[in-house]
Amino acid sequence: MDFYLDFIAQNWWRFIISAVIAYLLGSINTAVLVTKIVTKGKKDIRQMGSGNAGFTNVLRSVGKIPAIITIVSDALKCVIAVLLGGFIFSFITADTQILSNEYVNCGKYIAGIFCILGHSYPIYFNFKGGKGVVTAAALILVEDWRVFLLIIAAFLIIFLITKIISAASITCAVLYAPLTFAVTFIFDYSAGKGYSLSYVLLSTAAALVIGIFVIVKHKDNIRRLIRGEEKKITAKK
Repeated sequence: MDFYLDFIAQNWWRFIISAVIAYLLGSINTAVLVTKIVTKGKKDIRQMGSGNAGFTNVLRSVGKIPAIITIVSDALKCVIAVLLGGFIFSFITADTQILSNEYVNCGKYIAGIFCILGHSYPIYFNFKGGKGVVTAAALILVEDWRVFLLIIAAFLIIFLITKIISAASITCAVLYAPLTFAVTFIFDYSAGKGYSLSYVLLSTAAALVIGIFVIVKHKDNIRRLIRGEEKKITAKK
């Protein structure tokens, strides 16, 4: 762990650059922009439906096409941010390719976390944005496709059972850290690929932070779920 502390001290500027770029990209909230375009500037998605500037509210309040544009754009901005974060960290000199991969993944997590923050608290839109589900999913995909497949499987199972997107999203947020630990520990550390235990723990910690953030952003949905008032997505939607 001391090694990673020294690593942070020596590369603090990479952390800052990655975080700032990712936050600014994340702050481009597609739900707000698309809704304003569709309604010719007359409506704000944050004043419609659930008030959330995200895919589900756009789907319910504006329509399918704007919702598709929203989900694709929100995912794409995080993919770009995460790849840039990894690129910035790829220039750090490492003794082995495995260590270089750990550095790159660290940059990806930093960028992903701040892109999610930008999406939820966009500087361009008075710091009122979405809940970060789509951006978090994009981060998971770019960071570790194995965890992504497990998360998507869990999402689909819960959604098919409940027809409630928030229930599936919250479940995946809860599972993200445990799945990240299981995958990295079993396949990267225990399998003898050379990844360090510190990497496994740091990856799990990053996943835990993201998972908790998404859960907290869904606090109103959790209350509605408990009361049985959360809306389902039906075929006509």
